[in-house]
Amino acid sequence: MNKPTVIVYVDGFNLYRRALKGTPYKWLDLFALSSVLLYEYDVILVRYFTAHISPIPNDLSQGQRQQVYLRALKVNGKISIHLGKFRLDARPMPLHPWEFGSDGRPKNVKVKKTEEKGSDVNLATYFLLDIFTEKADAFVILTNDSDLAEPLRLAKDELRRTVGLILPTDTPSRELLKVDPQIIRQIREGALMVSQLPKDLYDSHGAITKPKSW
Repeated sequence: MNKPTVIVYVDGFNLYRRALKGTPYKWLDLFALSSVLLYEYDVILVRYFTAHISPIPNDLSQGQRQQVYLRALKVNGKISIHLGKFRLDARPMPLHPWEFGSDGRPKNVKVKKTEEKGSDVNLATYFLLDIFTEKADAFVILTNDSDLAEPLRLAKDELRRTVGLILPTDTPSRELLKVDPQIIRQIREGALMVSQLPKDLYDSHGAITKPKSW
């Protein structure tokens, strides 16, 4: 008997911050991970939402590592990459703890603020588009971002679709859990361990090798 089909929507920065940062599992095969966690489904597509990151003074090669990873993901034709924008701005922000000037106002300093823009909107857009066009039997979002609770709720309660969450943390968002999706999975170390890309891959441009620091 054929398995029901599913599309997975990966919030890339949320996944990195919550489950991958500081681990040896950054060379992650998103299709393999989705297949492991949703073993009762046929994963027909993984949509990965991220943005090109900018180098920072203490890690000038992080953007290069990301490019290698994105190229590795593209080897699998069932992984689709959708790019937002990454901003690095100098902004005045108040000191902590508070300090006040002679005029009684809080003292500010300029800080470099990194911000990823557009990926959550892109994710919600493709999530609902795929639902409206009936591309699969189920639709699962990998995130812990409460901003995605409303499109998830609309899909479940108003459109009557089978939806799900893959949680990259053991402290999930209450807003997301309130939606009560039909499918809930949590990423654990064992799933990350068995879902790594091969150290070396190949595309039409040649060899792709896992970054040494990963």
